[in-house]
Amino acid sequence: MSRIGRLPIKLPKDAKITIDGQKFIVQGPKGKMERNIHPKIRLERDGDVLKVVRADDSKPTRALHGLTRALIANMVQGVTEGFKRELVVTGVGYKVEVKGKGLVLNLGYSHPIEFPLPEGIKASVDSKKETRIILEGYDKELLGLTAAKIRAYRPPEPYKGKGIRYADEVIIRKAGKAAAAK
Repeated sequence: MSRIGRLPIKLPKDAKITIDGQKFIVQGPKGKMERNIHPKIRLERDGDVLKVVRADDSKPTRALHGLTRALIANMVQGVTEGFKRELVVTGVGYKVEVKGKGLVLNLGYSHPIEFPLPEGIKASVDSKKETRIILEGYDKELLGLTAAKIRAYRPPEPYKGKGIRYADEVIIRKAGKAAAAK
């Protein structure tokens, strides 16, 4: 049996769960999410615990078991606590500011880049340096996608480390050109 799939999901008090056939809906203080569950996967609620059960032991069903449990656990955590992702902007003259419902990125190009934030994602910038972007939202998938799109405008380069990186990302630096020894 899947090690992840058989773990029960503890439901917080402020999460309202609805299981309607193959449709799973969770609502909390941060928002509301819904997902269709595969027909070979079943959800069983027992008080404040939710269990994900699979119909058979075929390989595709076993793969869906752990995936479904992880997706539902992320939905429950997202609508109750939310998720946060931090990006660090490194480089001379690089700066970021929040303007309206989006970000304005100055990343060394000839023009500033205006990045509209999707619905459900909030951004804030560290007011001291303007080099740390903090993204918050209740949908973990959308949050990760948004962070990846922002990072793609100027990925970190290995020589000086300039660019946009995740706060927990480690950039392996390369040595520059060595002077010719005579």
